[in-house]
Amino acid sequence: MNQSITDLPPAASLDLGELGAFYRRHLERDVLPFWLGAPSDRVHGGVFTCIDNYTGARVSDDKFVWSQGRFAWLMAHAARLVRAGLLTGDADDLTARAVETVEFLRANAFLADGAVAYLLAADGRKLEFMPGKGHDLSYFADCFVALALSETARATGQWDYLDEAVATYERVGERLAAGTARSEPYPLPAGCRAHAEPMILLNVAQELELAMRQRGDPRSDALAASALAHMDAVLTKFVRPDGLVQEVICPAAASGAASSGRLLTSHVTPGHAIESMWFVMEEAARHGRDAAVEEAARVLLASFEAGWDPQHGGIFRYVGGDGRLPTGRAEGAFEELILATWDTKIWWPHSETLYGALLGHVLTGDARLRAVHDRTFDYVFATFPHPDEGVGEWVQIRDRLGAPLDRVVGLPVKDPYHLNRNLMLLVELLQGGSSARTTAA
Repeated sequence: MNQSITDLPPAASLDLGELGAFYRRHLERDVLPFWLGAPSDRVHGGVFTCIDNYTGARVSDDKFVWSQGRFAWLMAHAARLVRAGLLTGDADDLTARAVETVEFLRANAFLADGAVAYLLAADGRKLEFMPGKGHDLSYFADCFVALALSETARATGQWDYLDEAVATYERVGERLAAGTARSEPYPLPAGCRAHAEPMILLNVAQELELAMRQRGDPRSDALAASALAHMDAVLTKFVRPDGLVQEVICPAAASGAASSGRLLTSHVTPGHAIESMWFVMEEAARHGRDAAVEEAARVLLASFEAGWDPQHGGIFRYVGGDGRLPTGRAEGAFEELILATWDTKIWWPHSETLYGALLGHVLTGDARLRAVHDRTFDYVFATFPHPDEGVGEWVQIRDRLGAPLDRVVGLPVKDPYHLNRNLMLLVELLQGGSSARTTAA
């Protein structure tokens, strides 16, 4: 299949091999080169992500730490795919970029207590994203640094990085248990728990598990047990009987966030649920948990149907707990975000759906999951890729009608992670077989 983005046939007419070839070409030609170009900082290490969503022009030199961790993971993973023959590129250069980024983080991001800063200057100086709130704002930044260290260890064989990744992961767990872990800029009321917590811990633990197996580290079984425990927490504590994921659970007395009625505890984030479910499917398949694979596929289908816009196509960022438009009064910053951005069509839920649905289809044989992929594919490639091939990548933020939207819908960044990662995973799945993702990922 040699079609350009502008004349693609419907996805349903393409077999898995043709899809794999397309995704590889799109990654190699249209997406990855964007990030290997001007955004890469070959002086200090890392990547500039405060860049205009449409033109690609840099608007700030600030470096959000979780984007730096994500970039290092991407570079290291791409290097491993090149060495496996699944991508074309310079593995040594990709590895060098990963190492440069990890060394930038090791030198600058860590605080005295082992947590990591949220925001750095181009040269590594610590900045306050929220003046007066300090540097340790979000444990998610720590998690992405752990992922960076782990994947770079796998790409280089420098296993000290993996030991540091495990220590970072363990410190996050300790802070969560003690109630000291922060999740700015959208903190939860005291006593509430987010689906994002076991979800990100599952992802970090499963990556550490795989790195340890590659190393031959006897701790791999303990990390597998940790990953499976987080997986079970996602499925048993946050999946509702209707198959939708409750993003936040609060006791009735928690700062007025009663479990019934408040938008915080009733909204659904379809793309987040879909991403979470492919984490679950990979880990469950790796350990023979077939029932969990099937349950994750059920949740993915329900989340997609709840999130799909029947009028204009694409996946809503947020929907109400009944699958309808979110309504209610905002009682905090997170609820304000939901009401302000629910109808945006942003890149990452769509790229997560492309991979998650095809993974589910390959693992279960369920034709409905292939249909979810195909419906998403046809919308995505008519909507997101940048019309100017000289710029490349995607115009990541769109309005409900699919037009480019010059608006911040989270952090003020163009993020390299979801699209590059999911294209890499699709290439692995479709050209390397399901075992490439569930056994030796």
